[in-house]
Amino acid sequence: MSVIHNFINNEIKSHDVVLFMKGNPNSPQCGFSQKVVQILHYLGIPYKSIDVLSSNELRQGIKDYSHWPTIPQLYVKSEFIGGCDIVTEMFQEKELQTLFEEKGILIKIKQEHSAL
Repeated sequence: MSVIHNFINNEIKSHDVVLFMKGNPNSPQCGFSQKVVQILHYLGIPYKSIDVLSSNELRQGIKDYSHWPTIPQLYVKSEFIGGCDIVTEMFQEKELQTLFEEKGILIKIKQEHSAL
C-alpha cells in the first residue's frame, strides 16, 4: 500500500463521516463540494473534511482508492456513499437520512437551511 492509500484508509476508519472535497467547508472550491457541504450542514452531521486540492497525490489517490472518478466523495462508517449527484438524490429521497440513522449517526436538522 502506498503512503497516500494508508492515509486515506486511516482517515476513513478513524471518523464516522468523511468528505473528500475541493476546498474546505468554509470555502468550497467547486459547486459540487459546496452542495454536499450544504446537505451535511442542513442535517447537522459532524464530519471530517479533507481538501484534495492540497495535494495532487491525494486528489488522484482518493479516486484510485474508491474507483470513482470525481470529487467530492462521501464516506460513512468506512463505506463509500458516492459523489454529489448520488448524495443529493439520496438526500431528496430521504435515503441519506435513513442511512445516517441506520449507522447510528444523529441528525440535527437546521431549520435556517430549509431551502435545500
